Amino acid sequence: MQFIDQSEIQVQAGKGGDGMVAYRREKYVPAGGPAGADGGDGGSIYLEVDAQLQTLLDFKFKHLFRAEDGTKGGSKNMTGACGEDLTLTVPCGTVVHDLDTGEILADLTEPGQRVLVAKGGRRGFGNTHYASNRNRAPEFATEGKPGQMRHLRLELKLVAEVGIVGLPNAGKSTLISVLSSARPKVADYPFTTLVPNLGVVRKESGDGVVFADIPGLIEGAHRGVGLGHEFLRHIERTRLLLHVVDLSAPDPWQDYQTIQSELSQYRQGQGNLHVKPQILVLNKIDAVPPEDLEARKMLFEQTPWPQVAISCATRSHLEILLRLAWQELDLLNLSELSELSEPVLGKT
Repeated sequence: MQFIDQSEIQVQAGKGGDGMVAYRREKYVPAGGPAGADGGDGGSIYLEVDAQLQTLLDFKFKHLFRAEDGTKGGSKNMTGACGEDLTLTVPCGTVVHDLDTGEILADLTEPGQRVLVAKGGRRGFGNTHYASNRNRAPEFATEGKPGQMRHLRLELKLVAEVGIVGLPNAGKSTLISVLSSARPKVADYPFTTLVPNLGVVRKESGDGVVFADIPGLIEGAHRGVGLGHEFLRHIERTRLLLHVVDLSAPDPWQDYQTIQSELSQYRQGQGNLHVKPQILVLNKIDAVPPEDLEARKMLFEQTPWPQVAISCATRSHLEILLRLAWQELDLLNLSELSELSEPVLGKT
């Protein structure tokens, strides 16, 4: 399945049906009277989250979506039918932008969440609607109103608690494949991962935590260099980052600094990615000569983040990594709860 995380679409709600001018012509009813009915309301357009979707592929080839118009009012006070609403399904994490105003209309993060993006036109009134003691037989009706039209940009930001970042070929895809049931493409060359991969990692309690493998970043990614700049936005929603460093690389310390620099210079969306809690994952310890291993690990002692040395190939120390990740997430939960429980002091 092709991964599409941005799309521009146009939505056109249905037009309201026109009102009707008509009169009664019934036997034994003297003077008749107005009998023109109202039209039907135009259909509206909604976006709704479908938990089964993971991409905006449905919007790649079709960009114009129209709801049904309301029908015209009839004689004998028969109201026109309302246009049917149109519901478009999107994946969790879809942000809806109005391209004309720059406004963010919705941030859809919960399954089943639903938002109105284009309201249907109001119905027109028939001449019966305007009948009064002064004017018992109005000779006019009103037209239905046009439906709302909007140009939208849909932007998908993956909903994951833990994001895995690092330079190409650092071992991110291998890590998510050994921690979860995800099966991304793994190969011994850079840029193997071209789209984000999601995997659910189970705790001992049975609860699942979603991990996201973000395609490899390179220097200048925040300016649009390479592939990773397209996916930096997916890190915004994560609560914890696993920064994977290839310990067998020629200069692992420089690799670490490159990623930190790109995170700090990202200025779109929520930004400030470099302040997110991190765990430094020193990978491929099996590929480092034993006499060099400790010296290379010491390079990262000055970093502010907890660190763990692992090998995805031999699955060494993965349980330590997960234990550390659960501890960090628990601390974040406690911090958020304490912020919510703090009393709000008002003026006396």
